[in-house]
Amino acid sequence: MVLQDSSALDGVFHALADPTRRAMLRSLAGGERNIGELAAPFAMSFAAASKHVRVLEGAGLLRRRVQGRSHVCRIEAEPLAQATEWLTFYTAFWGAGLDRLEAALKADGDR
Repeated sequence: MVLQDSSALDGVFHALADPTRRAMLRSLAGGERNIGELAAPFAMSFAAASKHVRVLEGAGLLRRRVQGRSHVCRIEAEPLAQATEWLTFYTAFWGAGLDRLEAALKADGDR
């Protein structure tokens, strides 16, 4: 497993811990959005949406550019790839546990 900067990974998981920010990222997966568009599904103020965007931006999950009066955001995939790599390391443990459970259930069913 490749060791990543712990603080960067902490920032990604902190940002992803909030359902509003996860929904914003999902929206950005479809293309660039301004902060007003990101806020619209939640009926939240621009200021509240901007706070969420700052957390995502701080974690490196999105980039923002100012275009006139509009702040346009786009997703950044690299931090998500690093989080996925970190989680993938543990799938072997989950898989092994599920394999043991399956074997136990089959053995119980054979009795």
